[in-house]
Amino acid sequence: MKLGLLNREEVFNFVEFNITGNSEIYFKCDSESKFLNIDLFNIFVGCFERSNHLYDFYGATKFNSRNLIPLINELKENLNKINNINSLEELREYLSSIFLGKNLFEELERRDKNWKSRWRAYARKLIQINQSLINLCEECVAEERTMWVINF
Repeated sequence: MKLGLLNREEVFNFVEFNITGNSEIYFKCDSESKFLNIDLFNIFVGCFERSNHLYDFYGATKFNSRNLIPLINELKENLNKINNINSLEELREYLSSIFLGKNLFEELERRDKNWKSRWRAYARKLIQINQSLINLCEECVAEERTMWVINF
């Protein structure tokens, strides 16, 4: 599993962040879309749910400026939590407090037997992903774009 926002050729079992459509339509799996593995997205899904009460985990949800500003604030609050993680145990507590966060632990253990000794690198990747999501949302606000979040 690659940790970060991906291109459409790099991902399976994913969430799409599509900013190429408008408030009515979008073009599924567009080349300009960004993608994130579902196990990683689960870490951030609460931010999306709290910022848009119409968020649909099993379909497409539209985020316009009315939802993007609260989403940015939620993501910044989450970023602050991740930035304050100073130990493997704190990372474990953070992920365990998130619904389906334990899935990421299981995936890390399956793919990297030594992930516990590299926990700081994984925490930094979560920080980078969180910041990338903030940047994407801020880009949408600045350019008055709609962002569709589509779960596959």
